[in-house]
This record gives sequence, structure tokens and C-alpha cells, in this order.
Amino acid sequence: MPMMETLVIVGGVLVGLLVLLALIVSLSARPAAGRGTTTATRTPGWVVDSGQKHPDAWAPLSNTSTSIRATR
Repeated sequence: MPMMETLVIVGGVLVGLLVLLALIVSLSARPAAGRGTTTATRTPGWVVDSGQKHPDAWAPLSNTSTSIRATR
């Protein structure tokens, strides 16, 4: 009997995790309510603030990439 109880507990945990996963997926797939839809692409704030392109993580480092530049 202890083995049967263990299987029931493990099965219940697995079912609970599947239900939680289904809830997360369903909530993330739903469009946000209250926000307007637009077809225009918005420029991210960091591009507007710095005026520079996003740094490429796979590009080799250059001498200027490690220097700190003041942005005004």
C-alpha cells in the first residue's frame, strides 16, 4: 500500500504541474486587455535615449566598446 500512495502523490503532483503549465500558457497567449493595437513599430526607449544601435553580443570587442561615453 505505501507504494500505491506514493504513486498517487507523484501522479497528483504531475497533474498539478500540467495544470499550472496550461494556465501559464493560456494567460501568456491572451492579448493584453485595455491596450490599443497599432501597426506602427515603436523604437525602444534605449535607442531614443542613446542614439546608438544595440550592441551585438556576438561581435568581437573593439577598443571603443569598453569606454564609457557621456550622453547628453
